[in-house]
Amino acid sequence: MSALQSLLRGSIDYAGLFPPAGLGMAAAVANYASYRNSAHSWALGRLVLPASRVEELESAAAGLLPVGPSSSPWRVAALLGADPAAEIRALGEFNCRHGAEGSGAISADVVEGKADTVEGVERLLGGVPPHLQAYVEVPIADDPAPLIAAIGAAGGRAKVRTGSVTVEAFPTTAELLRFVRACLSATVPFKATAGLHHPLRAEYRLTYQPDSPCGTMFGFLNLFLATAFMAAGLDDREAGLLLEEGDPDSIRFDDAGVEWKGRRLSAEAIRRGREENLVSFGSCSFAEPIGDLQSLGLA
Repeated sequence: MSALQSLLRGSIDYAGLFPPAGLGMAAAVANYASYRNSAHSWALGRLVLPASRVEELESAAAGLLPVGPSSSPWRVAALLGADPAAEIRALGEFNCRHGAEGSGAISADVVEGKADTVEGVERLLGGVPPHLQAYVEVPIADDPAPLIAAIGAAGGRAKVRTGSVTVEAFPTTAELLRFVRACLSATVPFKATAGLHHPLRAEYRLTYQPDSPCGTMFGFLNLFLATAFMAAGLDDREAGLLLEEGDPDSIRFDDAGVEWKGRRLSAEAIRRGREENLVSFGSCSFAEPIGDLQSLGLA
């Protein structure tokens, strides 16, 4: 396995239902099935959808789900809405139906919610049963350390929003860096979502519309590499530079590890960092991140 695959294996949670793609359920499910059977399936993570739409998912996925005791199940991350308790019960029923012999193999094993206070974190995570892994999206304009500490104390994981379809919704480098450092300090794994379609930081269109505004986006390689290097001891000043790196020639992968401007990280350190720190990122496109990696000669 190459160091790049160690860095990105299972990292792209496919969120085709959400903007800017905004696909219907049938199209998003068909895409996910196709990606699972592609040459780049190694990079594919979970299918992301609102918890309220699991019955719609069942209908759309009929005939596409793997069947049999040796089948690798589809994995689902369900976003909790207005009634988390009812949605979690529905997810339990969904999982029971698909745990039966002969049913399509699929498991909603992750739930995601939002909280902006310590009390909100505790209330949300207090309602999640232990067999589900829960992520809590927190705001990062102010220091998120107290929220992240509360997430860790309750056995949850953190989530950060790294973009949107408007320029104003993107965090600053300092805000994102502070979030990552807080997660590392508290030993709380995290995921990211939105605005990470491309490998490296640059200016891109924010939607797929012809008249879309442009904005500077972080790259998923920026975030994954900065997190891995920070976990290995990189200081915040240099980590900020890595989060803003836009030169593909400054990053070199090989089977043994990765190098950035004379600093090297082993493949083992990368693998360990993925397990313990940055788990995945949500993207409404799977083809775009993979296509960009191919353009850089990395995939």
